[in-house]
Amino acid sequence: MKTRVGVIGCGNIAKAYFPTIQKFAHLDLAACADLNAEVAKAKAAEFGVPRVLTPDRLIADPDIDLVLNLTIPAAHAEIDQAALNAGKHVFSEKPFALTREEGLSVAAVAGQAKRRVGCAPDTVLGGGHQTCRQLIDSGAIGRPIGFTANMLGGGHETWHPSPEFYYEKGGGPVFDMGPYYLHALIALLGPVRRVSGSASITYAERTITSQPKAGKIVRVEVPTHVLALLEFADGVTGTFSMSFDLRGRHSNPCLEVYGDGGSLRVPDPNGFGGKVEISRGRDEWQEIPPTHGYLENTRGLGLADLAAALASGRDHRANERIALHAVDVMQAIHESSTERRWIDLTTTCKRPLPMKAGLPEFVLDEFAP
Repeated sequence: MKTRVGVIGCGNIAKAYFPTIQKFAHLDLAACADLNAEVAKAKAAEFGVPRVLTPDRLIADPDIDLVLNLTIPAAHAEIDQAALNAGKHVFSEKPFALTREEGLSVAAVAGQAKRRVGCAPDTVLGGGHQTCRQLIDSGAIGRPIGFTANMLGGGHETWHPSPEFYYEKGGGPVFDMGPYYLHALIALLGPVRRVSGSASITYAERTITSQPKAGKIVRVEVPTHVLALLEFADGVTGTFSMSFDLRGRHSNPCLEVYGDGGSLRVPDPNGFGGKVEISRGRDEWQEIPPTHGYLENTRGLGLADLAAALASGRDHRANERIALHAVDVMQAIHESSTERRWIDLTTTCKRPLPMKAGLPEFVLDEFAP
């Protein structure tokens, strides 16, 4: 039986999800909704979605099994809880919530409703990061001891059609891009124990240069240049740098993991594929062929995995415990900067199940021939 998916939020990110949903045989893209009905109608026409509803009607619709929440970050927790209370399973775009308290509330509602909750990013399920997971698990770099993670850029006002919310509560580089790196690190290294952070606002105002809002001034409400130290539960430590404030290039690696037997270059967590490289001793970097599929953009893979897990009863990989832990880390980084001290994490999680190698793309574990 197919899982009937209803999408709330038909903005910029929706075009990345819709094609993936339609490629999985166990999913049915049944309806979509948006506060702007015309936007929802246009998206439905573009992708052949049979029904356009209001958000409230979609949540209440008995013919929807799973709600894909693609609204703005400030609405994630509210929409998730409404859908769970209506008996739906939920998969949300990142971040899971704006605070750990919101995230804990969503998780509690899910437990009471006996419904599943998943959350992006699901890029860690792609072939690039699953290859890295297999290398670490097989001991290819020995025991992991450290890492560096860097997302350094110039902000969204130069290209995004509506970049304001990236500088409001729930935005900033940590809550916007941090989940990609944190979910990747958790999948590779496990949960975080404590963090220390320093955060600042370099530019109090931003001028939008992209269309259709070119010339609009945006007040910056959240830190846009952040550096943190992360200590993981098993003792691995590393640096975590996130910025929207660069006005030039940089030469820092996107993500590298260091072991007592070698170093691993991990692909950009914002993508599914990418180059994987290992260096041991004084050897040059050696490219490693991918061990898994999903090397191209497959946003919605985590949603498909959640729906597949419903059929078998196994845990879904992009789950709410990982997402909540990532929110806890992000909030703790900001708290550490304000309070000028190390912050111990109040949540934990387990690494997700690795993806199975050798399966055809768009066929998950339960449906493998």
